[in-house]
This record gives sequence, C-alpha cells and structure tokens, in this order.
Amino acid sequence: MELARVSIFLTNKTMLAPFLSPSKAPLLGSNARKSRVICSKGDQMTVSITGATGFIGKRLVQKLISEDHKVRVLTRSKSKARVVFPEQNYSGIIIAEEGEWEKYIQGSTAVVNLAGLPISTRWSPEIKREIKQSRINATSKVVGCINNANADLRPSVLVSATAVGYYGTSETHSFDETSPSGKDYLSEVCREWEAKAQEVNSDVRLVLIRIGVVLGKDGGALAKMIPLFMAFAGGPLGSGQQWFSWIHLDDLVNLIYESLVNPSYKGVINGTAPNPVRLSEMCNQLGEVIGRPSWLPVPEFALKAVLGEGASVVLDGQKVLPVRAQELGFSFKYPYVKDALRAIAKEM
Repeated sequence: MELARVSIFLTNKTMLAPFLSPSKAPLLGSNARKSRVICSKGDQMTVSITGATGFIGKRLVQKLISEDHKVRVLTRSKSKARVVFPEQNYSGIIIAEEGEWEKYIQGSTAVVNLAGLPISTRWSPEIKREIKQSRINATSKVVGCINNANADLRPSVLVSATAVGYYGTSETHSFDETSPSGKDYLSEVCREWEAKAQEVNSDVRLVLIRIGVVLGKDGGALAKMIPLFMAFAGGPLGSGQQWFSWIHLDDLVNLIYESLVNPSYKGVINGTAPNPVRLSEMCNQLGEVIGRPSWLPVPEFALKAVLGEGASVVLDGQKVLPVRAQELGFSFKYPYVKDALRAIAKEM
C-alpha cells in the first residue's frame, strides 16, 4: 500500500525538478560584471529559452508574449516543442533545435537557461551522472553560444536556473545567498552547474536563481499531491518536520522577468518565498484549502525503498530565505503558503 502511494506520487517527473543549486559560488556584486547593454522595461526583448516546454518555462513564455516580447524556444525536439506551443496559438515564437541554438542566441537580447533532467527517480550511478551532465552540458552549450557571438550580437543578460540544493540540508539553520555550499551530491551538482554559467563573457550580466519547490496547479509537487488529497490519502512525506522552501509559479516567473529587465539584478538570487514552512504545515494548509484531511504520511522506509539515495530529496529540507530579492525590492504576490494554495485552488 505505502509503496504504491509512493510510486503514484513520483510518477510526475517534474514535481521535484527545482531541487538544488552549485562549492561556494562567489556572489557577483555590482562591480563584478559590466553589462554591455541594459534591458529596460520599456524595451521589446528577444529572449531565447532552454527548458521552455517545462512547468516553469511554459509560464515564462506566456508572460513574455503577454508583455509583447519575442521568444525563441531552444529545444532538442522541434516536434515535441510544437505540441506544447501550437502554431495557431504561438505563431510569433521561433522553435530552434540544438543545431540551431547558436544562430538564434546571436541577436537575442537575453537568454534564460532552465534545462535539466528531472530527478524524481531511483538514483543509479548512471542516473546520477545524467542528472549532473544534463545541467552542465546544457549550460555549457548556452554559454558557448553566447561567448562565440560577435559583440554586437551577443545577448546582454543570462538568467540561469540553479536550485536551493546548493546549500545542503538542515533542520535548524537558515540559508541566504551568502551561505556556503553543502557537501552532499546535490550540492556538488549545483556547484558545477553554477560554475559553468559563470564562464559566460564578462560583459554579460549573469543572474543565478536558486529555485525552491515551485507551486502551481499544472505541474511541480502539487500536480501529484492534490489527487492524493482529493482521494483522502494525503499527508506529508517522512516526518513532515523537514523545511519546505517554496515559491508560487507566478512569483518565480515574475522574478525571472525582473531579472531580465532590471540591471540591478545580478549574481545569486534565491527563488523562494519569504516564509518557508515545515512540510507538515504545508500539507495541513493544502488539506484545509481543498477540504481534505492531511492524515496519511508516507513513511521514510517506503520512500527509500522506491528512491534509494534519491529519497533524500524529499526527506531532507532546508530553510532558504530570499534576502537578495527583498533587498532589491522584489514584491512577492504570494508571501504565505496558504495564500498561494488558495490561489491555486481557485484555478482548479
């Protein structure tokens, strides 16, 4: 019974995609990079995006189009991307396969890098290599394309995803952008991921967003949690005492957008809401919002039986605070998890 619930919960491979981030990558201060061209809110941008067909990427594409910007989707499969972005609804976007990335990155105003293999599976040595290499390889290709562009065609901004896994885990400490990296596998992945992004040309403004657990109705963790709760089978994973550093999808997309248009945004920025909660509290709030109990926790042994070492992603947590975003004056639409869950429930 428990193993079946775990398997159902983990079927959606996007639920834990924003899992981590990269040794202590130095913060890029205001003097660390000179921006060649400043994007401003009044200018039309051309934005090239990897990972555009994913949970976060799709919403970002919609946001950019709604603001009258041009979008170039960088993908490994043009046919699959066209299913996500049918021409009748997205006639203005360009879809470019891997061999065309350099052509379309040249002349873009900015690049957003969201690509990476999902991690919600049992970690074999081969899968662990793929988790790391998918992120490093995609970032390396993007950075190479940017650096190879002539100066007058080079994008002025690179916003590259990373994740809160950079910090490692703790039940007692909180982390901000100045905190050192952890020592586990996910921290290692994030260090190398971020380090590769930092190889971008120095005249390109670089923003590294360490993303927490993203909440939205069409993907991420809630896509599989809500059906379990609706079936009266919902509850926290493991003890429920692990920290849950979350962010509403709309806030994350707005943070990425602000990073594109605001030259003050540079270096590492935590993509998390200002009020992280314990997982048990999040589950209680979810149950209250949708009118179902949070009473059936998934035990630790069941998660480890299905995921092995990968169970650490859901059994361990970290309390991550968006100090830099708040210093920059970013306004969170959903600072509290209950408000975020209520908004999501209204869309269901």
